[in-house]
Amino acid sequence: MTDTQVYRVYIKATPEKIWDAITKPEWSRKYGYTGLVDFDLRPGGKHATHPTPEYVEAGFTNDLVDGEVLEVDPPRKLVITWKLLMDPSFDKEPYTKLTYEIEETKTAGTRLTVTHDVTDAPTTAALVNGSQEDINAGPGENAGGGWAWILSDLKTLLETDEPLVPAAS
Repeated sequence: MTDTQVYRVYIKATPEKIWDAITKPEWSRKYGYTGLVDFDLRPGGKHATHPTPEYVEAGFTNDLVDGEVLEVDPPRKLVITWKLLMDPSFDKEPYTKLTYEIEETKTAGTRLTVTHDVTDAPTTAALVNGSQEDINAGPGENAGGGWAWILSDLKTLLETDEPLVPAAS
């Protein structure tokens, strides 16, 4: 397992729309693990992912993720520290560093690159690399797809206005 994981996806959407999908709760609730992001978009600002009503119903009432904003260059780059808070197995691990780079291309839409430095955080590394995915899990049953799954869901949502996986009923 590497200390730096890099994921890249090309999306038929503007850099501004991708930036908004990453940084605004009205978007973040629609894809991936559907938390409500909350960013103070300035260096030294805090960020958190708050639970949606579905998380609260499942017993998660505290923030799901938090960290600090390190670098902001809308709509091109966002660098943050990142730590999952919803499972005590992550408590002993340090905050990791997450970088979003958004680049408009001349031929393939917009390229989104997510670089996650998971140095000294093996539990986080195993979760975000997708190795714990259960491909037979139903909607709302699987939290192991990692960044590849989140970015696939984001791409699908931005290109079709529908999430990759329908909401659990």
